[in-house]
Amino acid sequence: VQLQASGGGAVQTGGSLRLSCTASGRSFSNYYAMAWFRQAPGEEREFVASISSSGGSTSYADSVKGRFTISRDNAKMVYLQMNSLKPEDTAVYYCAAVDYGLGLPTAGSVSEYDHWGQGTQVTVSS
Repeated sequence: VQLQASGGGAVQTGGSLRLSCTASGRSFSNYYAMAWFRQAPGEEREFVASISSSGGSTSYADSVKGRFTISRDNAKMVYLQMNSLKPEDTAVYYCAAVDYGLGLPTAGSVSEYDHWGQGTQVTVSS
């Protein structure tokens, strides 16, 4: 399984960005939950949002609720729409995936996900 994240960039406070993650690989089935994490310099990687394989269940970190939306239009494409961006959203954003059937990992932990993309930089200036 390979994950390719894209869509990062530099915006001002209040701006918007849309991140995309494309999954590939013969072993990637229709039962992969996917998620976005982020990591700021000197900080641990933290959960941002996740979505079940069907797209019917989602979860968000409190810090992004109401501003970010995770979605998927098929098994292999996941998006993160980020609105009302703040300087504290500045980080490298990573997409992640795990074969989880129809459910959704609940802990929002890095250890719950098996596959990771290379990351895309998001910079929000004040």
